[in-house]
Amino acid sequence: MAKNHATLNKIGGAHTTIIGGRRGMKLIDIIIGHPEVKRIVPSVIVVKGNAVAGGAISGKVLRSDPRGNIRMIITHGTAVQEIRIITTVGDNEEGSRLVNELNAILFGDQEYV
Repeated sequence: MAKNHATLNKIGGAHTTIIGGRRGMKLIDIIIGHPEVKRIVPSVIVVKGNAVAGGAISGKVLRSDPRGNIRMIITHGTAVQEIRIITTVGDNEEGSRLVNELNAILFGDQEYV
């Protein structure tokens, strides 16, 4: 999957590496596609243990800060990466609503959307 222009413009920070290759970028594309997401900022990748690289990839949106920005965790085998999601919402309550919406989209549960 090639990164589209809109995706590249919304990834910021010190680096743009996302763990999981194409599958990791697919998760990011889903998040970036939400109209209330302005930008994502990937953090460093942490590898725990010395198992073989690869394996299942998963992502979960965790919580909102007081300004409505969100934290997401992506795991791929033994690697973990935190993603900061910068949003257009202005407070923790709206951020919590967005957490539920994004998790519903990621897990295919349209009950919240």
